[in-house]
Formats: sequence, C-alpha cells, structure tokens
Amino acid sequence: MAEAYDGGPIAALRRIGFLLERGREETYKVRAYRNAAAAILPLGEDEVRARVEAGTITEIPGVGASTAKVISAAARGELPERLAALEAEHGGPLTAGGEELWNQLRGDLHSHSDWSDGGSPIEEMAFTAMELGHEYQVLTDHSPRLTVANGLSAERLRKQLTVVDAVNEHLSSRGSGTFTLLKGIEVDILDDGSLDQTDEMLDRLDVRVASVHSKLKMDKPDMTKRMVAAVRNPRVNVLGHCTGRMVMGARGTRQQSQFDAKAVFTACVESKTAVEINSRPERRDPPTDLLELARDLGCLFSIDSDAHAPGQLDFLWYGAERAEAAGIDPDRIVNTWPRERLLAWANS
Repeated sequence: MAEAYDGGPIAALRRIGFLLERGREETYKVRAYRNAAAAILPLGEDEVRARVEAGTITEIPGVGASTAKVISAAARGELPERLAALEAEHGGPLTAGGEELWNQLRGDLHSHSDWSDGGSPIEEMAFTAMELGHEYQVLTDHSPRLTVANGLSAERLRKQLTVVDAVNEHLSSRGSGTFTLLKGIEVDILDDGSLDQTDEMLDRLDVRVASVHSKLKMDKPDMTKRMVAAVRNPRVNVLGHCTGRMVMGARGTRQQSQFDAKAVFTACVESKTAVEINSRPERRDPPTDLLELARDLGCLFSIDSDAHAPGQLDFLWYGAERAEAAGIDPDRIVNTWPRERLLAWANS
C-alpha cells in the first residue's frame, strides 16, 4: 500500500525540483518538474484531479510521462515514488559535520534570481528560503559590467527593489511575518577597486557583497590594491569568493587569484567587512589556508550559498562544515545574527 501524502501535486513537483538541485543533478531534470508545476498551477486542484481520473493529464503542455506519475500519485493522496526515492537520496544532511553551526544560521547574504544569471524567479527563491526556516534572505543579483550574467543597470535594480517590496508585502499578507527578503547586490569590484554601481543605488540596499569577476590573473600588487580599496569602501559589507577559484564543475577548474591575503584581510578587520565563506562545492572559497588566516587575523565571516537556484540555497551546509572545522566562533559569522543586528552592522 502506498504511503499517504497530503502535500498536493504542485508541492510534490517543487520538492522534487528542490531535491534534484540540492543533489547537484543535471539542470534539464530539474526543469521538467518545475515546468510541470507551472503548467498545472492555473488549473486548480479539482481540474487536476479530474484530468488524473480521466487519464488526460499528459495532454497539458509541459506535463510528460514522468511528471504525470508524480501528479497522479499526489492527487490521489499517495507519496510519489520519485519523491520518496529523492528524499532517501538527497533529503538528509549534505555533510558529515557542521550541523550545529548550520542550525545557528538565520539567513544567507548571497543569492541570485532570473533577473541576472539565476534560474528561478525572485518569488520562488524567497519562498524556498522561507520554507528552509530562514529569517532573511538577501537577493544579490549581479551589477551591470557583468554582461555575461545579465547584470542589472541602475534602472533595472531600481525596478527590482519594487518587486522585493511586493514580495515582502505578499508574504506578510500570508502571515509570514518572520521572514524578510532583503535588498542587496553582488557588485563587481572594478580594476581600480571602485564599485560597479552608483552610490545612490548602493545606499538604497540592505546588504552589499563585492566580488572580483574580471582580470582574475592581475598582478599580485595590483590585485591587492584593488581588493583593499573595495573592502575599505564603507558601502561594502561582504568580500565575495575572494580568490575566484574553481576546483571542479561544468565550467572546469580555475586557479586562484594572487593577492596579499594578510593585507586584504587586515583591511577587512579594520573596516568590519565580512569575508565570505562561499558554500558552492565548486568554489570552496577561500581555501583552507586563507580561511584560517582570516580567522587568526580576527575577520568577520558570512557563510553564503551563492545560490542560482532554489535547491542550492541549502548549500549552506558545505560552508557550515568548513567554518566549524576551522573553529570559527559562531558570533563572528554575521548570518548567525538576528536581522536587526545584521542590518545595523551592514548600514553603520
């Protein structure tokens, strides 16, 4: 006898997509389930159930044989086999360590939506963060110079801020007052250390992550000067993926940038700029030796997912494991702080 399930077809499809992303499965597999969820969303539960009973659910564009099985089982109140299998495979802790620290994280300061190079709408990212129990999530789409990632001009960013307001208003109307989507940016650090967005727009944001995305092979003295200038900027809160390295993944590997880490991290301490522990498995940035150096120099840290899809929001597990292994005091990790304390630090 099939196990009972009361989540409904859309919840089942969304959860499968989340688990596939969490398990770093191929994107095309995820897309099939998200597309099916979007296809049946306008129909309503009664029509979906009627189509299941009539055997016509696959006539809906976007619903294939595999997704139809999930929809049919969930509509009958049964746990879909595909969902059960994925829960067993990808539903548990992602790491062997770090669970105690992971439980202390209240949010995530680095995530992307389909406004830049993410794959999902702002609302989907926010809903997933809320479902994960986050108190806050910072939306940090790219800045304009990163054209390959569809970076946001000042005008597009201005429009995005109104969408964030609308999402928060919608969540509040649903009684979700414990969660807030915060306004942010992953702003490019330009060659001279200046920032790739206007001061006026940066001042309108809650949190600002600054990252190097270009000329990663810049000479060590010039890269050091560039990064020190950025982290000393009073508008910068977090230094993102500081070395820019890639240790694995579809994009291949990439050597880390060369800079005087002691000088950069000392500037971070003096400016109260947090060093990001980027949780993406293909980055593991900063490397362990630099993570320990930043720890010893007294840096603040932010454990961030750098999520480009909903399931990747749970990559915080990987960063928590590394931070815990390095013996970093949780109170030095800014996203263990309550929202009010975080915002006071970010805008002091």
